[in-house]
Amino acid sequence: MFDPLCGLPRCRFLPLTLSLLVILGLAACEKLEPDPTIRLVGSTMGTSYELKLVPAPGQTAPADLKTQADELLAQINKQMSTYDPDSELSRFNRNPSADWIAVSPELLEVVAEGLRISELTGGAYDITIGPLVNLWGFGPEPRRDQAPADQAIAQARERVGYWRLHARAEPPALKKDRPDLYVDLSSLAKGYGVDRLAELVEANGIHNYLVSISGDLRAKGHNGKGQPWTVAIERPVPGQRSVERLIQISGHGVSTAGDYRNFFEQNGQRYSHIINPHTGRPVPQTLVSVTVISDLDMEADAADTALMAAGLDLGFRLATEHHLAAFFILAGPDGKSFQERYTPEFEPFLLPQQP
Repeated sequence: MFDPLCGLPRCRFLPLTLSLLVILGLAACEKLEPDPTIRLVGSTMGTSYELKLVPAPGQTAPADLKTQADELLAQINKQMSTYDPDSELSRFNRNPSADWIAVSPELLEVVAEGLRISELTGGAYDITIGPLVNLWGFGPEPRRDQAPADQAIAQARERVGYWRLHARAEPPALKKDRPDLYVDLSSLAKGYGVDRLAELVEANGIHNYLVSISGDLRAKGHNGKGQPWTVAIERPVPGQRSVERLIQISGHGVSTAGDYRNFFEQNGQRYSHIINPHTGRPVPQTLVSVTVISDLDMEADAADTALMAAGLDLGFRLATEHHLAAFFILAGPDGKSFQERYTPEFEPFLLPQQP
């Protein structure tokens, strides 16, 4: 959870996705004026969510806003979780039919976005990667912390291919070309949840806010001090919480993917949860973190994973070609330092580095 006053937040790691962004207050801890910020927190998707709300003068947040948020997130989880065997997505994954299967408009929306990103990246990102995620121990089943055999990887790869999944808008339905296709929306659902929370806050008449699910977030307007929302990109060091760079955002979503929180080691080799669909193996460690800023957090949530899976060269080229606001952190040649690389679209969000 985030410290409501100042300093670095106390974040919890989510095994489903990465929580790599932290909120940093720039104001001093001493309160010169009462802070009107309303803070609501709760649990969702195996981690926590937070709403930081700054009502207009004389305005109050609805008393049932947290209840509204809890019910909204519970519904999203029941639609899109692979950890819930009774969720709508889990039922679709188990369904052996190759015919059109009716789904909710919400599930269709998220799957359609996943297919769009899969197509744009030429399969560097693939929402049917679930068999590989599960094989490497990063899915709902208990972690094995052991690299699978080459034959098992090859067999799992045969079940991966976004082109075998089809989405239809009217009426909302999905169709898979082979019965054992397995869709994994863990790289989209948190971002989608953040976007829906932002819509909920707006619908309740509050237009200055920061909403987050773990490290995925979206902000608008100003904080309780009347200043722009300031977010810290975390330095990608396992077991530590420190700041790499600061950014300011309003009206945007932010998401970060990295290889340094959810991983296991075997024989001195680190294996992260971000897997390249083309190789069936976790991405190499040269590129350790990617942050993406977008109007919608769901797009940022999928794009950061796509760029990480693509690797530095292809990932940066994709970000440049599609004019994404993307920030890459590379491992330095000594294995201890880091190097930065970012697109022109990301630069306006960066605050100057402190001396």
